[in-house]
Amino acid sequence: LGDLVSTGLGQQGMLWATGPACTEIETVVLDWLVDLLGVPAAWRTDGPGGGVIQMSASDSTHTALVVARHRASVAADPADLVAYTSAQAHWSVEKGARVAGYRHMRLIDVDGGYGMDPVALEAAVNADIAAGLIPAFVCSTVGTTATTAVDPVRAVGEVGRRHGMWHHVDAAYAGTAMICPELRHHQDGLELVHSYTFNPHKWMFTNFDCSVLWVADRRPLLDALSMTPSFLRPGAADTAGVIDYRNWHVPLGRRFRALKLWFVLRSYGATGIRHHVRQHLEMAQWLTAQVEADQRLELVAPTPFGLVSFRHGSGDAATDAIAAAINRSGRFHVTSSRIDESNFVRVAIGQTTTEQRHVEALWDLVNQSA
Repeated sequence: LGDLVSTGLGQQGMLWATGPACTEIETVVLDWLVDLLGVPAAWRTDGPGGGVIQMSASDSTHTALVVARHRASVAADPADLVAYTSAQAHWSVEKGARVAGYRHMRLIDVDGGYGMDPVALEAAVNADIAAGLIPAFVCSTVGTTATTAVDPVRAVGEVGRRHGMWHHVDAAYAGTAMICPELRHHQDGLELVHSYTFNPHKWMFTNFDCSVLWVADRRPLLDALSMTPSFLRPGAADTAGVIDYRNWHVPLGRRFRALKLWFVLRSYGATGIRHHVRQHLEMAQWLTAQVEADQRLELVAPTPFGLVSFRHGSGDAATDAIAAAINRSGRFHVTSSRIDESNFVRVAIGQTTTEQRHVEALWDLVNQSA
């Protein structure tokens, strides 16, 4: 309904002057989310930082890469800049680095749980420095796409701080889970972060597209992206108390995305969203326990959130057969992936109407297909 109203209003939010409500509601809901997700209070708009809604986490990460490049290029040749992320990070980090003009991209080895290895990161950074290159950007992931692995944000941030890098966190999927205080240990170290993105359109029940990008200090962002031709100089936008969000991302035009997020927050409330997230986690843990107890199956990775990753012990053919049987049923749909030269099945639990009985029915089908 919020998306319908937003589209029907047809607000153009590139300037405060073209859409005051569009701008003000975005500021309010993103400041609400700072408090709800327990991220640093300085990321609120009334502090040095602030938030902006992007189309996707890919756009948010690309924006962070652009800002990091602009900041580092003041004292270094852009051709010498290096970006780093986990070998299990979303491919959008590598693509964003390419689009932003980085010539050097390092995919860092992971540990046994598929989180980035900070020792390997430090070694890669030192090798690049010895080769005359300049470390500029590092991305931690909280909830990787393949297995929802969690990078050690604090350890990565300490490496980044020692070497003057911009530290970005991609929590596109798992960021919503931080509305539950008991899960915030997964992103310990946010005071060492320059930017952070998560997608309400993934697990916060908001229609696509709606990706939040926060920065700890908005000045580098505005320095990199602010351009104001004469035709975009209405009087109100020249005052210090007004935000023009066109200067907070690459596009000029922007839709009223904040309205549908406002609808969700006002409809579910913090209590409602926490209730659903905790239910999803309980169901995912139940399914994980079934997999661990079945000698035919192997758990591929831990289950910190709502994704259960497993494979058949007999190999790829048996694993693929399980996925095919599930998808043929017409009742469920799963996706497959590959890690460590082995295929596996991914079961994502996060839909608002999913109940325990649905997960149990899925398990019955897995059991029959294995």
